[in-house]
Amino acid sequence: MAKTSKGKWTPSTDAEPVERFAEETGKTGERIAKAIARAGICSRRDAEKMIAEGRVAVDGETLTSPARNVTDLNVITVDGKPLAAKEQTRLWRYHKPSGLVTTHKDPEGRPTVFMNLPKHLPRVVSVGRLDYNSEGLLLLTNDGDMARRLELPASGWIRTYRARLFGKVSQADLDKLATGIVIDGVKYGPVVADLERSKGMYSWASVQLKEGKNREVKRLMERLGLKVARLIRVQYGPFHLGHLAEGAVEEVPAKLWREQLGIGRKKR
Repeated sequence: MAKTSKGKWTPSTDAEPVERFAEETGKTGERIAKAIARAGICSRRDAEKMIAEGRVAVDGETLTSPARNVTDLNVITVDGKPLAAKEQTRLWRYHKPSGLVTTHKDPEGRPTVFMNLPKHLPRVVSVGRLDYNSEGLLLLTNDGDMARRLELPASGWIRTYRARLFGKVSQADLDKLATGIVIDGVKYGPVVADLERSKGMYSWASVQLKEGKNREVKRLMERLGLKVARLIRVQYGPFHLGHLAEGAVEEVPAKLWREQLGIGRKKR
């Protein structure tokens, strides 16, 4: 790998394995971080961090940049262990309880989602996150690249929450979020919020959004002078929480999620 004067990495010129593979199969391989993510080890972003930490090697060469394409001819190791063959992509629905951090390791030592999953599950990553005190539907997959694909706003998938609010609120107040809003320099896109019912100072509202920025619902409600007492995600794109028990995990049939993603559809 070569480093430019501006500190940016450029791909190595020693691409003989990739070129040979391209000649034999017509394929040019894929980025090393994507290959690691597809093997179910972690997300592509986390794979790039592992590469920067010098934990990944290709054909015995320790990498320091993700700017490297690999093919089936390359031997990839992570922490000295060969990368396992890519598993078939799978997807699960998980009912996250409140009081868990959506991370594999929390620096504060708090309990995490992944510490509380059933032991029979393979290593999985989450599609996006839910805050420590938030609960509800969290999608899990053994394919980090797929997780990244599903969590991007470009997917167009709507996240639906039920929020218990403290404070006086009317539908007119919630309608102020429909055109988007800027808070502390951060722009939040349009949000559809419907008041379900109110009793005294407490109300329940349905909130739909596409971006899912960090603590988005809570910050939007705070701008309206409200406090979110409870936040439950009930739907992520076409997938519903339904009656899934708290802490339970249920696999989504491959046929179902493939149809939702348009995978395997025949072109007309």
